[in-house]
Amino acid sequence: MEHTQHTGMELVQALHEGTVQRPPMADLLPFELQPPILGQITLTASPTDDFHNLVGTVHGGWIMTMLDTAMALAAQTTLAAGEACMSHETSAKFVKPVRSNAGPVTITGRVISRGRSLITLDGQVQDQNGKLLAHGTSTCVVMAV
Repeated sequence: MEHTQHTGMELVQALHEGTVQRPPMADLLPFELQPPILGQITLTASPTDDFHNLVGTVHGGWIMTMLDTAMALAAQTTLAAGEACMSHETSAKFVKPVRSNAGPVTITGRVISRGRSLITLDGQVQDQNGKLLAHGTSTCVVMAV
């Protein structure tokens, strides 16, 4: 699939369907992409002990990467053919420890505002019971490719 000839939503839908190759990062930090909605993405992921920090909880870098991925994919769904977007900044707030034995977590990214050159987003990480574990914000820059 030639990425510049398709809308961002078409590309993310193809990623979900498995008709476009997943980026190599998805093999290192595996996640499942749920069916995309315009301006919103949901991922599910089960962190393993491989991602533990010194105190035995999931490292904040894993959490932040999952938030960044969900928010960037949500931004991607709003792009026209010939547009690309790059993360300009991403921040995360850690509310509760993420434990690898807690089962899959849900990571949601949502577009708050889509302008001509900037996309503002928010994201959440929740456990299986819907409890908030972390949340974040991101800004993506839109550019022509």
